[in-house]
Amino acid sequence: MLALVLMVMPALSQAPEGKQRAAGEGEAKKDETTVPIPAETSSVTKHEWAAGGRLVHYTATAGNLLIRDDQDKANGSIFYVAYTEDGVEAKSRPVTFFYNGGPGAATIWLHMGSFGPVRVVTKSPEATGPAPFEWVQNQYSLLDKSDLVFIDAPLTGYSRAVGKGTVKDFAGTDQDIKAFEKFIVRYITANQRWNSPKFLFGESYGTTRSAGLVSALQNDGIEFNGVTLLSSILNYNRRSPGLDYEAIGYIPSFAAIAYHYHKVKANGSLAEWVEQARVFARGPYAEALQQGDKLPAAEFDTLAAKLATITGLSVDYVKEARLRISATRFRKELLRGDERTLGRYDARFMGWDVDSAGRIRVMTRRIRGSAECMSERFTITFRGS
Repeated sequence: MLALVLMVMPALSQAPEGKQRAAGEGEAKKDETTVPIPAETSSVTKHEWAAGGRLVHYTATAGNLLIRDDQDKANGSIFYVAYTEDGVEAKSRPVTFFYNGGPGAATIWLHMGSFGPVRVVTKSPEATGPAPFEWVQNQYSLLDKSDLVFIDAPLTGYSRAVGKGTVKDFAGTDQDIKAFEKFIVRYITANQRWNSPKFLFGESYGTTRSAGLVSALQNDGIEFNGVTLLSSILNYNRRSPGLDYEAIGYIPSFAAIAYHYHKVKANGSLAEWVEQARVFARGPYAEALQQGDKLPAAEFDTLAAKLATITGLSVDYVKEARLRISATRFRKELLRGDERTLGRYDARFMGWDVDSAGRIRVMTRRIRGSAECMSERFTITFRGS
């Protein structure tokens, strides 16, 4: 539906044959590069969805809308797919705008894997084979509650810079927010949804985007009724050294994964095991980490043993990590003896390892001197006194 047109650069103008340029005369300038601006077009089909609590007759619209720069020149063509219920007044029907994170990700995961009216069938947690793929009505869709608009961020999916638009117009925190705001304004204007209840739904970096986006929208007089955050990260500084939020927050997940792979001796159900991990993480574990190097040796040993029992890791490894286990290290270490690595997004998936040493294990070893650094084939640069 949308097409990219290759740009042909205009030739440099040249002085007439036999005529030399006058002293100080510069090279002829190239015309500014532009990408042809497509029309706002759409493809519309009719469907029904019966996987929820009631039958919904809906319209599916795949299209693009143009957004403009400060000179009111079109500089972006933003692709979207919208699902709107038929026969319902727009003013009483909510509309929710979805986007994935990345920040450089098209909105395919929330669309075809999570909340669209149809979803792709996978073999999870087993590997899904090649085409042909199957899709079914999605019982997890929100279509019975709201109209759904899935947006491809600028420069992802089928969204493109057009006209004199460039990467610099969109590849930045503020630029990204401004582009989404302009698209939403254009959508609710073109589809007469100004009086509809309006919601944002962002995933991962999309939650960071949501915080800035809803503020920008409301500062410009566009009120929103709510924001949903999935896999939220609103403050990247929480990952800074010395802050233990992630170390504490991951413990219940580590416990669940270790339970799944039978790496722990757990009595009771998975839910009960995870709840025990939560109590430990926000109680004795959090209190111990707050003491830092002041934690007595005996308590350090006790906490290491308890943490190993919950996570399925060895006591020695937990001690080497100074009681703080990152998700990356855990994915490598839990199944090291099986020569497997866990999936980053879904730990039920496993990958083969080329060996049992592995880069992650190497990087976790405490360094005692430059000779050991060289033997592990990586270099550390020390700065300061």
